[in-house]
Amino acid sequence: MKGISSIRTNYTKATLDINSVDKNPFIQFEKWFKEAIESEALEPNAMNLATLSENGGPTSRMVLLKGIENAQFVFYTNYQSQKGKELDLNPACAINFFWPELERQVRIEGVVNRVSSEVSDTYFQSRPRESQVGAWASPQSALINERSILEERVKQIEEKFKGLKVLPRPKQWGGYGVTPFEIEFWQGRPSRLHDRIVYTLADDQWKINRLAP
Repeated sequence: MKGISSIRTNYTKATLDINSVDKNPFIQFEKWFKEAIESEALEPNAMNLATLSENGGPTSRMVLLKGIENAQFVFYTNYQSQKGKELDLNPACAINFFWPELERQVRIEGVVNRVSSEVSDTYFQSRPRESQVGAWASPQSALINERSILEERVKQIEEKFKGLKVLPRPKQWGGYGVTPFEIEFWQGRPSRLHDRIVYTLADDQWKINRLAP
């Protein structure tokens, strides 16, 4: 496409210094996340989740962060989806947040585990009823011939749980917690000389270093 190579943005909004970041990367993340919300970023909890496919190749998609609990980044999905199957085979993953309003991104590498059934139940039943119905109706990542199949499944689920304000959680749906071993904070700077501060977990301690852009 014409003109792509000429697209440029010169980042000038802030700086990031190794002496000013918190010693705890989760506290630093929460500070940046709060500022992303205050900047009115569109879906500040949207994150790219990268996993490894069965043949070892990378795959990625956008999901939503739903909490930081017990030093884990938590999200929810269908266990039978492509990402669910991939994470069950290989728990290694990477997540990435990008907040252009602040010229920032956070890159996280770690491993996942399923959160407890009780935690998944609590979150599922806090969702809007329409989202609960959708989780029951969608065979996520499965091939379907047309959208009408989904619409028919929604009708069937609505009928099945008619009169219930809160639906039980489907067994194939629940949460994952990402336990990080590396977290990088990136602040855009002029002339592509960006600030990059990386936290690396070693012997249960977070070590902090600056990376070249």
